[in-house]
Amino acid sequence: MRDAAPVPTPPRELPPNDPRQYDDLAGEWWRPDGAFAMLHWLARARAALVPPASRRDALLVDLGCGAGLLAPHLAGKGYRHVGVDLTRSALDQAVPHGVAVVNADATAVPLADGCADVVSAGELLEHVPDWRRAVAEACRLLRPGGLLVLDTLNDTVLARLVAVEIAERLPTVPRGIHDPRLFVDARALVAECARHGVHLRLRGIRPALVGTLAWLLRRRRAADRPAGTGPRMVPTWSTAVLYQGHGIRGG
Repeated sequence: MRDAAPVPTPPRELPPNDPRQYDDLAGEWWRPDGAFAMLHWLARARAALVPPASRRDALLVDLGCGAGLLAPHLAGKGYRHVGVDLTRSALDQAVPHGVAVVNADATAVPLADGCADVVSAGELLEHVPDWRRAVAEACRLLRPGGLLVLDTLNDTVLARLVAVEIAERLPTVPRGIHDPRLFVDARALVAECARHGVHLRLRGIRPALVGTLAWLLRRRRAADRPAGTGPRMVPTWSTAVLYQGHGIRGG
């Protein structure tokens, strides 16, 4: 008599935006066809805003770094890459990609004032219960003349429809990963950054439509391609859903 096949463990039922989801999805970070595929596309777009380091030992602090998806796109730019995240299972995967990791909350980062030439906050603010505190920390870490780069979801009806009701039904976004009550009003974000000395400029972004459709059709073969490949993020005239920001901290 053969042994019975093991019964797969069903995913835990967790509230929206519960950080424990990232432990449950730990095997998805570097799968090019996985649940975090779109984070790779966003990381590539965010890294494109980061210029080569202008001085020796320049430091980039990556808030909400996850498994270090930004790292391949920073290669050769000359930064020491420090990643900050709450999820230990994600940080363990960031280390082999050259990221020096800090297991901490983005609202209380144990790094010195003005230590960073660049602070990245990619797909982070819409997951933080107090995004203003995270912005204050990001700006605190920047040296005068330092660069803040970020992307997040706007606090609009359209963003809730697109990012939750539609996107979370696609294979590029896990179900329940967002709590739309935490989405970040674009005008409030610009004002908050200004309070901390950073003049933030915004633009809307979205995945290229043709590239996304092609990726979805080829998704079963995506495992044969390197992680980080996939559709490009392209600018759009509207910041109503997903938007990208960059700004310099004044002296």
